Amino acid sequence: MIELRDFSTGYGERTLLRDVNVAVDNGRLTALIGRNGSGKSTLLRAIAGINRHYTGEILLDGRSLSQMKPQQLARTVAFVNTERTRIASLRCEDVVAMGRAPYTNWIGRMQDIDKEAVAHALASTDMEGYAHRTMDTMSDGECQRIMIARALAQNTPTIILDEPTSFLDMPSRFELVALLCNLAHKEKKCVLFSTHELDIAMQLCDDIALLDSPRLRHLPADEMRRSGYIELLFRNDTVHFNATSGTIMLKDRK
Repeated sequence: MIELRDFSTGYGERTLLRDVNVAVDNGRLTALIGRNGSGKSTLLRAIAGINRHYTGEILLDGRSLSQMKPQQLARTVAFVNTERTRIASLRCEDVVAMGRAPYTNWIGRMQDIDKEAVAHALASTDMEGYAHRTMDTMSDGECQRIMIARALAQNTPTIILDEPTSFLDMPSRFELVALLCNLAHKEKKCVLFSTHELDIAMQLCDDIALLDSPRLRHLPADEMRRSGYIELLFRNDTVHFNATSGTIMLKDRK
């Protein structure tokens, strides 16, 4: 579980979030949505322990992030960023094995339990057949699955992903979010990811966290659809949010 207590963050004189109190539960997939530049990445990096420029408190499974040592944090939360990853010299199973770093001995030697975790992560993401391939020979969607497998091998209760569907075509976006949904439910993990894909989020996610700076509204997807908050955030002269389909459409100009 992720808990934000009186959480505020920003940069310079700009406040992105102020006095946020939100809890994101285990076993559920939560999409973080909001306008460009509203602070989605800033928030995710704070929860992952990368961005320390905030006030208030972040708790992960009841423990304060600020009190965690690096190894404890690495065993609590895994982070997948939005950057394209192409590692030509390493096989996929070696990339996934990097997720075992918080558990291996001081020379990084893999034990049987670590090898089992890597095999489980590859199987859970349907990437067993890619174990011996290198990522420079694979599609963006396949590479993203390997990075998610690495996060799974890290064996953390919380997984954070910053726009994991970037660079993917529409079928691959649905497949990836469906994979995250399955992992959240089957593995009972707290999975939080940012996205611009409102229609996919509404169809596949359990909860929606709507960043309407400086507020963060967190509701089950169906309640968020009916709340009117999305319409208020995205409504302007050129776009319209369809609450039935969960899509943003361009308005006709006359």
